[in-house]
Amino acid sequence: MFEISPNRKLHILNGQEMYRHFTKTQFLENELKIPFNEAMCFGNTSDDIFSNEFAEIRSKFHHVTLDEYTEITLKPLQPLFNYEFESIELWFDADMFCQINYLTILAWLEQTNHQSTITLHIVDDQFEPIENYSLEAQGYYELYKQVLIHKTSPETIDPPPLKKGVQLYLNYLKDDSDIMQYIQQNQHLTENELLMELLNNFKEYGLGDLQYLDMIKKSRLSL
Repeated sequence: MFEISPNRKLHILNGQEMYRHFTKTQFLENELKIPFNEAMCFGNTSDDIFSNEFAEIRSKFHHVTLDEYTEITLKPLQPLFNYEFESIELWFDADMFCQINYLTILAWLEQTNHQSTITLHIVDDQFEPIENYSLEAQGYYELYKQVLIHKTSPETIDPPPLKKGVQLYLNYLKDDSDIMQYIQQNQHLTENELLMELLNNFKEYGLGDLQYLDMIKKSRLSL
């Protein structure tokens, strides 16, 4: 059973690493916190967020079974699905990976008519808070559809870190993006060598091993 805090506040963290770090350092020790284990900036999605269709699409892109996806991604989100909270606090990095993840959460909150306070905490790569924003779940579902479904750039995006994340997201898989050009210019490197170079040189994207290896393989197959 989940223990719901007296003030009915829920903290949503970007991924298992942040969850482990906060637990280890006893940050938010007596608060209810859950990880969002996804990489929404990679692969297709559905406009019915967290539905069966959504889970089927996302599990295929992650190369896992539907049961595995449910266990890894959807099961930790059960408090969000099953309870109403007076306030929700989001803890996400400034990189593209995290920005697209919390856009998905905000879109779902709007889709489910969430009316209460949402606080977004932007953290650095050591998980230290660097800025925060007070948000309402309005306009993010349409933004999610424009960006993740239709791959189009909206006229206005707030807050500023999300605007930058969306700009990076809409361009990073194009042939002329800085990542793809770097991959094409370094064909002499092994996959692992190139992977390490990408991880070190493109931190603002926040991509991980699996995403970069997929991009390297596709680039080399197209030669």
